[in-house]
Amino acid sequence: MGTIHRVVFGDCRTMKEIPDQSIQLTITSPPYYNAPFDYPGLFRDYNEFLTLIEDLCRDLYRVSAPGRIACFVTDDMLVKGEKYPVVADTTRLMLQAGFRYRDRVVWVKPKGYVRISRRSGVVVQHPYPMYYYPDNIQESILIFQKGRFDYSYVKDMPAKILEKSRISMHDYNDHEWHLTVWNNVLPLGPRLEKGIAAFPEEIPKRLIKLFSFHGETVLDPFLGSGTTMKVAQELGRNSWGYEIDRGLKKIIAQKLANDHQSDSKVEFRFRQEPRKSRPTVPCKHLTAHSS
Repeated sequence: MGTIHRVVFGDCRTMKEIPDQSIQLTITSPPYYNAPFDYPGLFRDYNEFLTLIEDLCRDLYRVSAPGRIACFVTDDMLVKGEKYPVVADTTRLMLQAGFRYRDRVVWVKPKGYVRISRRSGVVVQHPYPMYYYPDNIQESILIFQKGRFDYSYVKDMPAKILEKSRISMHDYNDHEWHLTVWNNVLPLGPRLEKGIAAFPEEIPKRLIKLFSFHGETVLDPFLGSGTTMKVAQELGRNSWGYEIDRGLKKIIAQKLANDHQSDSKVEFRFRQEPRKSRPTVPCKHLTAHSS
């Protein structure tokens, strides 16, 4: 059977289009709180950002199947000299919604990649104690679970589906998927995105292979340019995605069309609600808004 991919242009706080307990895996990266290069002034204050995440977490619990996984690609944010504990607060809100905190993977970028502020230069100018601020070359992949997984599900699965879902031991060992630190995972190939932040396809690729079976359904509540959905399509998973910027439809459609899978179907749905767009700012080259 072919896969189906549904894009809803609407607010992900209430994902009313998705039936209860029908999502096997969520992979997303919320817009970083007022990130200077990407989303300056997007939220009035930090509480407004947290309210968005809190609302999402509640509905995410509803749509997630029992025992299944939700992954957030995110990190703490420095805005105008103030550091905001996004990782801790996202974890708190997911636990509050009913999820278990399963794991955390650190995605480390190359040492030469420093884009945000080069904060370490303060010590160069003032080589004394108390002037130290490290440059950030990492992001957190927070992994949550709705209850516990019933492994009899695997035992009862058809052999053909199980074989298509098999994890490559070459990838797992030689590419060090088994570690809590993933190094130098970078975007490959030409980029379609302009003016939005996007993460490398390798991130959803690993998570989809590690936490879902062939033919299951993946969700990205902050779809962005559609990277998570594109990878889900390539790996034989169905998908849902939510995005508020209708101007991204062309890019999402192009990404999905580039896969040339004749047995996959793409649907675009438009809610009747106020149209919103992202700020017109430079794209964050490696770190992620969503897909």
